[in-house]
Amino acid sequence: MIDSLSPAEKKVLEVLDSLGLKWERYEHPPVFTLEESSLYWQEHGGAHCKNLFIRNYRGNRHYLVIIRGDKKVDLKQLTTSLAEDRLSFASAERLQKYLGLTAGAVSPFGLINDRQKEVRVVVDRDLLEETELNFHPNVNTATIKISRDDFLKFLQWSGQKIIYLDIKTTSE
Repeated sequence: MIDSLSPAEKKVLEVLDSLGLKWERYEHPPVFTLEESSLYWQEHGGAHCKNLFIRNYRGNRHYLVIIRGDKKVDLKQLTTSLAEDRLSFASAERLQKYLGLTAGAVSPFGLINDRQKEVRVVVDRDLLEETELNFHPNVNTATIKISRDDFLKFLQWSGQKIIYLDIKTTSE
């Protein structure tokens, strides 16, 4: 099965396997938003996650923010929490440069491509309460379900700076 996958997805699954992590894979049509993907993942369980690639005002610090899919990040609050002057969404060019990803496929598994460890990872503490998490495997035509504990092992393996925050939403 792994031989028929795209190189990007194959790389993700090979890393997960090399770390001895357990995962389940689900195929679906290409999706670009969480709303689109919700049509395909609800019967599989686990928390669906939203991954935001943002940068500071100067463009010299980049963050991958990982939150539950039903949350909307309050960027002003996040800016304060990260001690930045201003945050904004990073461009498609930056997403490709730092994580090797395209819009619609943003995933923490893109950290595999950040060999210089330039992207800081921000994990919402709410995710630590979930037992299973769902992410794209660097393509938007499949979803990987992984246990929270195995996901945290992956993050540790990545060597990135990990920041755990209680991320406020725009409605809180």
